[in-house]
Amino acid sequence: MRGLVKDIHALKKSKVKKKVDSRMKEFRSLGRKSSNDIFKELCFCILTANSNADRCIAVQKNVGNGFLDLNKRQLQKKLKEVGTRFHTKRGGYISEARRYKDTLKDVIIHFKDESKLREWLVKNIKGIGYKEASHFLRNIGYSNFAILDFHVIDNLTKHRVLRRPKTMNRNRYMKIEEKLRKVADEAKLSLGELDLYMWYMETGKVLK
Repeated sequence: MRGLVKDIHALKKSKVKKKVDSRMKEFRSLGRKSSNDIFKELCFCILTANSNADRCIAVQKNVGNGFLDLNKRQLQKKLKEVGTRFHTKRGGYISEARRYKDTLKDVIIHFKDESKLREWLVKNIKGIGYKEASHFLRNIGYSNFAILDFHVIDNLTKHRVLRRPKTMNRNRYMKIEEKLRKVADEAKLSLGELDLYMWYMETGKVLK
């Protein structure tokens, strides 16, 4: 863990910090936007499972309000046209999630306990697991969850914080999240910030 924290402290003294701070500011501002904007961010996170982040960002920009108003078949066709992996399944998930489109912001505000909010998302939104729920919440301003992407797991494995898990269930996710929380505390960062630094360490980019 010491080596990882040392590397992060070095990045905090570099130009990367400005990029991370700017990105976190964007996330907080999105959380104050309309339910439609928040829903489109949920759609983005549905698309990200086992997918390239850059491509998903491009898809989100390309589809735009189509996430809100294209019918299921039209959305699936559009996702296919722009190169989305598993476009049929994910188009179906997004179409089904629209039942919460107009109320999503109210649902989020309703939960005082952020952990219960994440559980609600995993339980009620198809295509959203703990990684995607944590990603979505970070992207709308909730910075207290770990996003256990393979880049993060690679980094933790390389620095011997943990052994690479063969599978990921809820219990294992929570245990790894606690290990990351210790790293974040040592680095004096939120888990959301830590994710951006670790993503940069693996990819050289600060994405959402």
